[in-house]
Amino acid sequence: MLQLLSLSSPAFTWLSFFLFMVVFFWMRSKAKGQNHKLPPGPWKLPLLGNLHQLAFTKLPHRTLKDFADKCGPIMRLQLGEVLAIIISSPELAKDVLKIHDPAFAQRPSMLAVEVMSYDYSSMVFAPYGDYWRQMRKVSVMRLLSAKRVQSFRPVREEEVGNLIEFLYSSGALLPINISEEFYSLMNSITCRAAFGKKCKHEKEFTSLLNYIIKVGGGFDLHDLFPSLKFVSFVTGTKPALLKIQRKIDKILDNILDEHSTKRHTSSGGKDESAAADHHEEDIIDVLMNLQEAGETEINITRKQIKAITMDVVTAGSETSAGTLEWAMAELMKNPKVMEKAQIEVREIFGRRRKVDETDVQKLAYVQSVIKETLRQHPPRVLIPRESREKCKIGGYEIPSNTKVLVNAWAIGRDTNHWIDADSFRPERFLNSSIDFGGDNSEYLPFGAGRRRCPGISFAVANMELTLSQMLYHFNWKLPNDMTAEELDMTESVGVAPKKEKELYVIATPWTPLN
Repeated sequence: MLQLLSLSSPAFTWLSFFLFMVVFFWMRSKAKGQNHKLPPGPWKLPLLGNLHQLAFTKLPHRTLKDFADKCGPIMRLQLGEVLAIIISSPELAKDVLKIHDPAFAQRPSMLAVEVMSYDYSSMVFAPYGDYWRQMRKVSVMRLLSAKRVQSFRPVREEEVGNLIEFLYSSGALLPINISEEFYSLMNSITCRAAFGKKCKHEKEFTSLLNYIIKVGGGFDLHDLFPSLKFVSFVTGTKPALLKIQRKIDKILDNILDEHSTKRHTSSGGKDESAAADHHEEDIIDVLMNLQEAGETEINITRKQIKAITMDVVTAGSETSAGTLEWAMAELMKNPKVMEKAQIEVREIFGRRRKVDETDVQKLAYVQSVIKETLRQHPPRVLIPRESREKCKIGGYEIPSNTKVLVNAWAIGRDTNHWIDADSFRPERFLNSSIDFGGDNSEYLPFGAGRRRCPGISFAVANMELTLSQMLYHFNWKLPNDMTAEELDMTESVGVAPKKEKELYVIATPWTPLN
């Protein structure tokens, strides 16, 4: 005969705990929706909500678009205990990111961000308020201004030139992992802009950043049940993040110590260092100058300098490298587009081996290739926001402290705004007023509103110079007689999806005719 569970048995204890959590989260989610006309959403389960519908997908942005096709451009999802509103149309994205921008100027909390940003000390992830406004001002006017981006031109040209020389020396027979070369290039440019030199721990630093990007999407268990603090320890995520953070912190501490030593031992002392020319300063120099001069309303700490430096390095290297990888893959997939881009580059550059960066600005079609790449493969597929107050969007009420995800990937493929949306057609941007700045809600590769990426000019300058040089100096083909149709364009997991399989190509040097 079956025995009933003893009240003191571990099984009964866990069963009771599970039932308690089901009731608790059900009542919690129900209470949050009371007195609010929430958007529609797919059916959900107790406790899990809609997690079971996302559990087996590696690419949430695609699954969310499928949901939106059924439920509408604004919908509600229950992700564990987190209520999330998904925005999938340009019109509603404009409401969130522009018209009601102040109400959605907060970023949602995430464990990976909390740990890696020195408890939200970075500019990108800082809570909306005085500190964020000051750091945004510093970033736009001092760190990534047009003048500052122009000052990094020698760094860009030298590093791109080094890549071109490497490709020349590699011969025209062996396949080259161009994905790896792009990531190394962008990391070198960004580290030199931020640190003043290449990072001697480049490979370790890059691998650590890659892990952070993978777990920073807000879909991990600890982010979906934030009230259950122990979950991050049970899964091992928080100890792993803390271990990575300590490694990164050690690297950044060494870099800051080197800067401090150089500033205090150089002839002329601090004042001369603080008065250095923009082109002689790296980003850490600028932040240290501000710290010493006390020019901001908020005293900048060493921890904040490290957090902001992390912002620059992470955003400046990963997103640009990923876009170049996708651009080259799309060009290999579309040989006619490749040919047209190369004709433009070679007509404007002529027979010169070394190209002036000012000539790159004349390359309308190459610029359109990059814009089209960013439309189909935005660096951040889901733009995260959090409501700071109750707000009405699309006729529905969004409660305060609610997570909002703008599906930039879905918006970039909206057939109501883009003709032949799934095809790679750079021509659509020729003679078009649509640009990166966020004023066009159907095109949001860098976001919009107060939280728009401040490093657009830096990223675009790096990508345009690199791609134009690659197209000018070499003819390209796929290895092993692979056809364009056979090229795998599957995305990897992450908030900034790369190609799942790295891109290998064969580069044949191009010799201009006399």
